[in-house]
Amino acid sequence: MSSSLISDFLHQTGGTAIIDGGLATELERHGADLNDPLWSAKCLISTPQSNLIRQVHLDYLENGADIITTASYQATIQGFKEKGFSDKEGENMLRRSVEIACEARDLYYERCAACSSGDKSDGRILKKRTILIAASVGSYGAYLADGSEYSGIYGDAITLATLKDFHRRRVQILADSGADLLAFETIPNKIEAQQAYVELLEEENIKIPAWFCFNSKDGINVVSGDSLVECGSIAESCKKVVAVGINCTPPRFIHDLILLLKKVTTKPIAIYPNSGETYDGDRKEWVQNTGVTNEDFVSYVSKWCELGACLIGGCCRTTPVTIRGIYKTLYNSQSATLATK
Repeated sequence: MSSSLISDFLHQTGGTAIIDGGLATELERHGADLNDPLWSAKCLISTPQSNLIRQVHLDYLENGADIITTASYQATIQGFKEKGFSDKEGENMLRRSVEIACEARDLYYERCAACSSGDKSDGRILKKRTILIAASVGSYGAYLADGSEYSGIYGDAITLATLKDFHRRRVQILADSGADLLAFETIPNKIEAQQAYVELLEEENIKIPAWFCFNSKDGINVVSGDSLVECGSIAESCKKVVAVGINCTPPRFIHDLILLLKKVTTKPIAIYPNSGETYDGDRKEWVQNTGVTNEDFVSYVSKWCELGACLIGGCCRTTPVTIRGIYKTLYNSQSATLATK
């Protein structure tokens, strides 16, 4: 396992890199119906919908993303089984999520080569660079599809053994699928990070590195009420974890959360918040007009970088336009820095 993957990568990118934005919102914009417990992973079931995933990955790359996350956040063998698929079919769809991202990367590189041969880029960012594929691993709460990844409260019946058994095969499959790293996202509580994820990475001798990203609704703790400082310490103590951060959290909380993480981790900090909109778990829809504009979202980016974040992107309800704005901000900042040297 290359524990230096992210540090080497950041060295190549000049110190900061861009993660992609929301996947489900974009799939819906392309016509996908995601009103389903599988959410964006529903698109892994059919070829036409898989093509939509590839197109969204490509859109993000052409708007400046350096890291694309796979459509496996809510893809689980258990979830596919409830849809009538066999274990083997479920495993194949997990592998397919990584294959699609790799196809998008290859297609992007082809377009970069064609552009350098004289084709116009039509406003797209076609710049040959290292692109990483992050295999997304959602929490147990994401599989439940009841909004509990936003509470971290799974009930007394869910034990450490339950969580490890739930995640084990999926983590094995994704780690061996050709991804560059595992992205454990929207981690809502300490038990899932500490015992389930860390122990699985060690027990299964996972060969690729991972990042841990937590979510918060108060700017102090993770959503279950567990201390972010404690959760960050867990990630810091695991050699297989190469970056720590926050995702799917309103932008207004990020400043304080970065400062808390900086107290306990020396690892690169990843920040990819949602748009700040409120999700109604009962109605399974986003509450209109509760988030920030793209312009406001992007306006935070320079400050987050000043505080120490070096992997920046978006989560739910952010778009390729958001990522383009982040790219412009970071590119302008790097250009200004170089000009003063």
